[in-house]
Amino acid sequence: MLSQLPVNLEKVKKADLDKEILRAGIIAELDAVNFYEQMAAMTGNGNIRKMLLDIAKEEKTHMGEFQALLLKEDAEQVKELEEGKKEVDELTE
Repeated sequence: MLSQLPVNLEKVKKADLDKEILRAGIIAELDAVNFYEQMAAMTGNGNIRKMLLDIAKEEKTHMGEFQALLLKEDAEQVKELEEGKKEVDELTE
């Protein structure tokens, strides 16, 4: 993603705008996690690796914050996450 919105927010219905903003935040944080973890895997410098992994961990917290708020705003998302969990449980038991 690297600073590009995955959706044109100007074309989103007003009723859905806040949910899409939260989803874009989740995507941005996930992108940051991936970036920092990839950089950590590439560096040979232990201090840089440690710092990058610490920052990636913070980004995961930010992702959780966006998700928690999205779940307060979107009941359908809650239902579908629960359905996804059930499917994974069935496949992995």
